[in-house]
Amino acid sequence: MNFNNTSADSTPSLISPSIPSSLFIQGEPLKLGIMASGSGTNFEAIAQAIADKQLNAQVQVVIYNNPKAKVVTRAERWGVPPVLIDHRNFKSREDCDAKIVETLHQYQVEWVVMVGWMRVVTPVILNAFPKRVLNIHPSLLPSFKGVRGVEQALAAGVQITGCTVHIAVPEVDSGPILIQAAVPILPDDTPETLHARIQVQEHKIIVAGIALAAAQSADL
Repeated sequence: MNFNNTSADSTPSLISPSIPSSLFIQGEPLKLGIMASGSGTNFEAIAQAIADKQLNAQVQVVIYNNPKAKVVTRAERWGVPPVLIDHRNFKSREDCDAKIVETLHQYQVEWVVMVGWMRVVTPVILNAFPKRVLNIHPSLLPSFKGVRGVEQALAAGVQITGCTVHIAVPEVDSGPILIQAAVPILPDDTPETLHARIQVQEHKIIVAGIALAAAQSADL
């Protein structure tokens, strides 16, 4: 474990396992498909890590389900094709996920990374990419699963929360944990201020989580 003092307001955080000095995995670049519903800051953290040669990967496509998602602008800025798959246009979750899988295969994706994907994925996606679907969630799982994890932590009165990168399974916000960052809750925190500090740590552990997942897969 290691303490860090690089969050937005310099409050400490704790990341476990420690992020190694080098996350660069040798061999062919990991072919990533990003799924996002919102602003896309975690996507940008991944893209920046790749550009800085901290992560041996390339983002093949960004799939988004919200027509107004700001991730589109970020994807275009990084030269990554954004593809809208609006779940409202499908009769079932499975039909929507089948289209997502078709698109991911079209772009030759090997690893799927959900960063603020505000939809429950079905086995249609999970079976197409077994143990290769990653998710980031704004809490220290298994606490505060589901939507509004930050608000749940504040309502519960806990003193520490954080974020988690894990391998996705059919049960929501479950599956093997890859890496977590703990963030203290301050007396005057609001959902906005707490989320901002958590997000700083998300940008670190999402990159580390991808590298750790790839390393674990290579060891099997």
